[in-house]
Amino acid sequence: MTDDLDLPRGVALAWGIAANPQRGPKREMSVERIVEAAVELADADGLGAVSMAAVAKKLGFTPMSLYRYVTAKDDLLLLMLEEGTGVPTHAWRETDGWRAKLAVLYREQVGLYLRHPWLLAIPVTGSPVTPNSSEWMEAGLTALDDTPLTPEEKLAVTLAMTGQARWTGIVLTGYAEESRRSGRSDDEIAAREQALYEALITPEAFPRLRAAAETGVFRSRFNPFTFGFERTLDGVESYIAGLERGEPHQRTDEWITLDDAEVADDKRYRQAAKAAAEAEKAVLQAEKALRQARKLQAQALKEARARAGI
Repeated sequence: MTDDLDLPRGVALAWGIAANPQRGPKREMSVERIVEAAVELADADGLGAVSMAAVAKKLGFTPMSLYRYVTAKDDLLLLMLEEGTGVPTHAWRETDGWRAKLAVLYREQVGLYLRHPWLLAIPVTGSPVTPNSSEWMEAGLTALDDTPLTPEEKLAVTLAMTGQARWTGIVLTGYAEESRRSGRSDDEIAAREQALYEALITPEAFPRLRAAAETGVFRSRFNPFTFGFERTLDGVESYIAGLERGEPHQRTDEWITLDDAEVADDKRYRQAAKAAAEAEKAVLQAEKALRQARKLQAQALKEARARAGI
């Protein structure tokens, strides 16, 4: 079945269907050992520390000897992604209901990013059709087996779960790196963020953000990521309930395109959008000034009536 496909070598290596060199420099050399060494480098010092030369040095070989097994760094990155991603545990199978199963998969994926932050630095260039990545997709689709969702809808829900896990991983690993770099605890980082918002975000320019900051949201223990994920599942649950009541499937074929990005990046559009935002702020400031003036007017009237004995 794969004979007619021109498989990228990295994908072929991941599936174990690529031809191996007839003779290697030493028995200790193998694709698996190369990938393990690369992952160890990335775990220790980030993806930037991984190069064919660095991996070869770690293994005690020359860079050219590696190319007999992994012919390009892109292939190595794909194999590292496969190794770091691993496969889901059986925990999701041991829970009841599609929602609980997806929640387990979400938490496990976030955990992967926390253990291997460099996974997030590998560019997303398409769906990696590799064994381990396919296991995660299979798990998400299987969790939705007993729902009335179409195959497209099941894939969409699975992608929503993996996408939210990735976004959560991006933020949490960023905070973890800042903690490591600065030596500050999570609470200290949150306190600094809170202080920055209170110092820089004025009620005149950003009234709602300032109001939120004043409630201490940036120091709150509230988990916005789990909340957002759970509300996404609420939406899916509501949609499924509608289907079970006989409501029609909803189809969305519109995609965001480069044209949308070009419009948002257009200089005149940005200037107009900025002017509109400034005008809105001016309106809010004027409304605030009006409310203050009316308050002063009411107070002055009250005092005048008191003096007049009315």
